[in-house]
Amino acid sequence: MRTLRYLTLATLVGCAQSGAEPPRGTTDTAIVRAAPVIDTVLARPIVATGTVAPADEAALGFKIGGVIERIAVDAGDAVRAGQTLAALDLREIDAGLAKARSGAAKADRDLARARRLYADSVVTLAQLQDAETAAEVARADLEAAAFDRRYAVIVAPAGGVVLRRSAEPGENIAPGAPVLVVGSRGSGRGSVMEVGLADRDAVSLRKGDPAVARFDALPDREITGRVSRIGAAADQGTGTYEVEIGLDGPDGLVAGLIGRVEIRPAGGAPARLVPIEAVLEADGTEATVYTLSADGATAERRGVTVAFIDGGRVAITRGLEGATRVLTDGAAYLDDGASVRVAP
Repeated sequence: MRTLRYLTLATLVGCAQSGAEPPRGTTDTAIVRAAPVIDTVLARPIVATGTVAPADEAALGFKIGGVIERIAVDAGDAVRAGQTLAALDLREIDAGLAKARSGAAKADRDLARARRLYADSVVTLAQLQDAETAAEVARADLEAAAFDRRYAVIVAPAGGVVLRRSAEPGENIAPGAPVLVVGSRGSGRGSVMEVGLADRDAVSLRKGDPAVARFDALPDREITGRVSRIGAAADQGTGTYEVEIGLDGPDGLVAGLIGRVEIRPAGGAPARLVPIEAVLEADGTEATVYTLSADGATAERRGVTVAFIDGGRVAITRGLEGATRVLTDGAAYLDDGASVRVAP
């Protein structure tokens, strides 16, 4: 696939005029080359810079607060499913668990005693029910303490790589605060490219719009993809909308890799495409193009409006009505009405 790129109209003039003056015959007829005008419906490509990330990221933290005892991995380390990544100092947590276990055991004994005494008519029904409630509460406290103990240790939910580490041993961390961010390799969803777009670009996109990503670190590689997610609200800090591009077959891409992505929105507006070499004398969005007359013997000068650049082609929205061919090589040296002969 050919890479889409934006060029200034001034650049177009330089491209069109870079060649030598074409040869002429014995008469004043100029020898030129011509290219067809292509009618299409096209949208302006959206170009942005972004970073590669795993399609599935998990921010891992502790359910309860406490002092971090150890962190066994660092950013960039590969991890396997079930591997212990970090742990809190468990002395206070284990003491709380032991206390809850003892409380549950005592409540069970009290309940067993109350049932025997109730059977002998020593305690009332209300006292028995109170003992039953106390046993239920104690068992619930034990389950909660055991759950907290379980999540006082961070375990990798799947195989992957550590993307970020945001804490250190000895820190007193709050409940739920991220300690590690792990990108999963086991989901089968591959990698994505995350970009921030201005509102005027984000509103023109739809899920599934095609995209092409290129990276300076991988100069010979071009990766296709599609828009997989569009942010519903702008980032308060940057004012941009986060857009995610699902990349096709991104084996070997490193998380954090920076590249450029070109997105082709669906739909668009009617446009006429001509080669870059045919566009001359650019000023803003206005430029000049020479077309070929119906008999193929005369150059006709036309003022046109340029919409955008698509690879080696220019999208024209006004000025080429009725034209079927434009002049390329040799066009920079023509005058309106000049006699021309199209080289084979």
